Amino acid sequence: MNKYIISLLLSFVCFPLSADIPASQIAEVEHLLNFIKKSPCIINRNGSKHKGKEAVEHIFKKYDYFKGDIKNTEDFIKYSATKSTLSGTYYYVSCPEQAAIKTQDWLLGELQKFRVQQEK
Repeated sequence: MNKYIISLLLSFVCFPLSADIPASQIAEVEHLLNFIKKSPCIINRNGSKHKGKEAVEHIFKKYDYFKGDIKNTEDFIKYSATKSTLSGTYYYVSCPEQAAIKTQDWLLGELQKFRVQQEK
C-alpha cells in the first residue's frame, strides 16, 4: 500500500499538468518547460528579466489561472507564455548572439522541432 501512495504522489509531482492537458500533449508541454528551464536565454516580462527557472514558475502560475481554456499545446503557449494578462504586452526572449523575439514565436518554433523529432 505504501508503494502505491508514493507512486501516486510522485505522479502528481512529475506531471502537474497532466490532469488538464490531453495525454497526447503532455510530452510536448513537458518538453517546452524543460526547454525554457535549461535555456541560456532571458525572458523579458514587462521590463523584468528572468532566467529559465523563474520563467517556468511564472508560466505555471498563468497555466493554473487559464487551465480551463487550454485545450492543446498551442493554447498552453498562448495563455501561459505569450503576453501579460494585465498590460497586453508581449513577452520577449533574448538568446546569446541572437535578436530578441516574442516568446510565443520562440516556443512555437521549438514545438515544431519537437514534433518533427517525434515523427522520426
